[in-house]
Amino acid sequence: MSPAVLALLALMLAIGLSMTARVNVGLLAIALAWGIGVYAADMKVEAVIAGFPSNLFITLAGVTFLFAIAKSNGTLDLLARHAARLVRGNAGLLPLVFFGIAGVLATIGPGAIASVALVAPIAMATGAQAGVPHLLTAIMVGTGANAGNLSPISAVGAMVNQLMGRIGLPGHEWKVWAANFLAHALVAIVAYFAFGGVRLFRAGRNVASEEAGPPFERRHWLTIGVSMAWMIAVIVLRANVGLSAFAAGTILILIAAVEERDVIPRIPLDIIFMVTGVTMLIGVLEATGGMDLFTGMIARIARPATLNAVIAFVTGIISTYSSTSGVVLPAFLPMVPGLVRQVGGGDPLAVALSINVGSALVDVSPLSTLGALCVAAVADPVAARDLFRKLLIWGLSMAIVGAVLCGLLAGLFARA
Repeated sequence: MSPAVLALLALMLAIGLSMTARVNVGLLAIALAWGIGVYAADMKVEAVIAGFPSNLFITLAGVTFLFAIAKSNGTLDLLARHAARLVRGNAGLLPLVFFGIAGVLATIGPGAIASVALVAPIAMATGAQAGVPHLLTAIMVGTGANAGNLSPISAVGAMVNQLMGRIGLPGHEWKVWAANFLAHALVAIVAYFAFGGVRLFRAGRNVASEEAGPPFERRHWLTIGVSMAWMIAVIVLRANVGLSAFAAGTILILIAAVEERDVIPRIPLDIIFMVTGVTMLIGVLEATGGMDLFTGMIARIARPATLNAVIAFVTGIISTYSSTSGVVLPAFLPMVPGLVRQVGGGDPLAVALSINVGSALVDVSPLSTLGALCVAAVADPVAARDLFRKLLIWGLSMAIVGAVLCGLLAGLFARA
């Protein structure tokens, strides 16, 4: 069996296990990259190690380190609690507020999972008291968080932009964010109309006022100030995202805004190793020619006119059961140039945007972390089971919706 075939089978094994088992496929991918690269493909150990994305590791570790501080010292929780007071008034506005809060939090850095973890417990409880259907609340929270997930200053957005830069598509940071945001906003609007948002708005039912949360303290204001300075440095001064995040976090530790021992355990090393490990295996796949085999498989079922829709559907189905940021994006974005070449046409940027959108829209499924967090926030076990079933149907349907949206709009958006 050729090294190319072995590398391709290794990637498929990693994707399959990410959908069915609890093993960290990043660690498995690193081991497979070493074994296949050195002993099957006769690569130098140094060449295999060179495939480890050190820049990506620094970016992910730095951003998650900074926002682990904001979580550890209570800043993120206070921001979410105070923002939740905006839900007073007409219950029909609640789903829109949930979407906005989750979207803003994800955009400024913590990412979709952390944002849903913060917002879902408040939103599911508040929404239930006001008569908002659990399904609508869950969709608005999960979709809102995913809408902001690819901002240039979020960990996932920075990862996507680095991956796109490596395949010759740099400089599209805000287009990546905008395409993802608009797709999720469109889906959220449809859900609002379909699942009772307009009915609640017309009914004008009032929501009981939330009690004021605890006040902001010195450590919270310091965290907010330093984090805002970091965002300005990244957006305006083009500072390196990861290194500047490490610097900002270190400043907060030095000025006693947080205890260092409380922060380090909160850095999601499992996710970081998942992303970087799969990326390392992709490096071996490319070096052995396995990438051409993989893209050829997809190319057989696609044509230039249908490529955006096909790749959105394929990544959507896989992402329903797998990690979008940890497995799907690192595995599929590097395929874009070869896929376009083998299909015989297509816009590489449009294909990349289709992968981003198609893999993300399904993430409200309860088989994903976002959907699972929303289900877990429902106290009534009967209601939780009902929500699980409805979210599963919704999430799977988003694979088709993503394919249709990307087939119709990705090419137009890429050329805009």
